[in-house]
Amino acid sequence: MLGRANYIALVGGGKQPKFPQNKVIIWDDAKQKAVITLEFRTSVNRIRLSRSRIVVALQNTVHVYAFSSPPTKLSVFETADNSSGLLCLGSKIIAFPGRTPGQVQLVEIDTGNVSIIPAHGSPLRAMELSPDGEVLATASETGTLIRVFSSGNCARVGELRRGVDHASIYSIGISPDSKLLAVTSDKSTLHIFDLPHPLHTPHDEWATINRNMRPTSSTSTIGSFEEPSNQKWGILGKIPMLPRVFSDVYSFTSAHIEIGDDPGIGLGNGVNNPHAPKPGIPGGRPAKGIIGWLNDYTIMVIGAGRDGRWEKFMVGEDGDGKRRCVRNGWKRYLGLGGMESEQGVKGTM
Repeated sequence: MLGRANYIALVGGGKQPKFPQNKVIIWDDAKQKAVITLEFRTSVNRIRLSRSRIVVALQNTVHVYAFSSPPTKLSVFETADNSSGLLCLGSKIIAFPGRTPGQVQLVEIDTGNVSIIPAHGSPLRAMELSPDGEVLATASETGTLIRVFSSGNCARVGELRRGVDHASIYSIGISPDSKLLAVTSDKSTLHIFDLPHPLHTPHDEWATINRNMRPTSSTSTIGSFEEPSNQKWGILGKIPMLPRVFSDVYSFTSAHIEIGDDPGIGLGNGVNNPHAPKPGIPGGRPAKGIIGWLNDYTIMVIGAGRDGRWEKFMVGEDGDGKRRCVRNGWKRYLGLGGMESEQGVKGTM
């Protein structure tokens, strides 16, 4: 969807798709009709819209169009396999996988100049551009590190450690003020980090601004909190000969999320084959752990499948001034038969 405008990008999917899976339909909700149609030779994995561009990610290419009627194709870029449809569109740049697994291509929208970031040694799993367009966060299939790069000069400005064991990263999300980064994985955990950013002050300023969000001692919480990220291992992080895991930057708080079981081919149709591909769904399965920031301190985590649900988390300070993540509510929006199931809200903040 294009911001608060009336344009929505649609691609067919599911068991009985309304549109072909290799077509992009730009729907004008005000006129209640399709105004642009783009057709490709292979299935569409992701679409991003801005007021001037339509960007489409296929398995091995990214297509850039001017947002006009009819649309004008401006460029095509080759990529490594991109079944997850990794694609970010900002006001000045477009980011997507490079030709070599683990690399990122940054394209300047105005000039078309391309920069290559050697982000990881293994294929990319997730990426996210900050709302201000200044930094890009990436994760690989290894899932232990999130690396943060400046979009201006492609320099690495930070490295955040999710954990020491391999994990499948579900989603990376950056807060509207570009100060916090959230990440979810198949470890059923939501991690919150301070986002390394060349233009921002340390997190103490953020904490002061949000003191009014401090939860009371009676709040029902799900999650935990730790010492500030650079204090996780204390003095051990300053001993030069120890492994780097002792000096890496960890999340300042985390919380448990519900990811459920892998969904079957359909919702409630009795078929249970989680490895079968789902037509029109990037990566072959309904997504889990998708992060959306409602504001600078409120996070929604959304899952799909037969146990599809959303969970709401809030980030704030406790009485001792330590930041933590509190689950504020949840709802299962799809039952086993695809019916909506009402659930109560747990905890307040």
